Amino acid sequence: MMHSLPQTWLSRLLLLVCLLVSRSITEEVSERCSHMIGNGHLQFLQQLIDSQMETSCQIAFEFVDQEQLKDPVCYLKKAFLLVQDIMEDTMRFKDNTPNANVIVTLQELSLRLSSCFTKDYEEQDKACVRTFHETPLQLLEKIKNVFNETKNLLKKDWNVFSKNCNKSFEKCSSQGHDRQQEGPSDPQLPGFVFRLLVPSIILVLLAVGGLLFYRQRWRSHREPQTVDSPMERPEGSPLTQDEDRQVELPV
Repeated sequence: MMHSLPQTWLSRLLLLVCLLVSRSITEEVSERCSHMIGNGHLQFLQQLIDSQMETSCQIAFEFVDQEQLKDPVCYLKKAFLLVQDIMEDTMRFKDNTPNANVIVTLQELSLRLSSCFTKDYEEQDKACVRTFHETPLQLLEKIKNVFNETKNLLKKDWNVFSKNCNKSFEKCSSQGHDRQQEGPSDPQLPGFVFRLLVPSIILVLLAVGGLLFYRQRWRSHREPQTVDSPMERPEGSPLTQDEDRQVELPV
């Protein structure tokens, strides 16, 4: 009886210690996630945007299709992972330049933020994702928006990105399957039609121009013959009058 009492108190003490430790860890994670993205990071992104040259050249990158994924939390969960890939593979600047240093800072921030996101099933990695063709400026605006919206949601609820988004991702997969059955539109079709149509128009114009040229040449060759032909002389011309006079002379 005397031995069981200390064991009971010891187990209760260990349980209390575990609860206190887990609570302190939770508070630490909450504090870290809520304030991890600062205004300085957003200013870095704005400086990166302002330093870009305005151009119509476009780059291809994979990003979340917001038309398919309406849930804002699931959208940011998916976009956050894609932003990491874009910063690693697409957004490349010369080493040791201000822009390159900004990218390194944002990559380090993304690694720390990973602890604030729960990972969904790997087979859903490509769900709700499509290829975009946009300018570098538009891409950077997308990335800044992801960080800004993530910052706002984490301040409201540090645990917001623990939401299970597999059902939302499955809906995107089913929509993509339905679109494939309906027959996806070929993005290269307009270009193919254009390349086929332009030579056809040029051939038609050349043919019409050749016909007009041939007709003009035919008219230019025919006009001298019609002027010199005796069959088309007018009745009152001097030549016809001389001929008439010759006929009326007495024999």
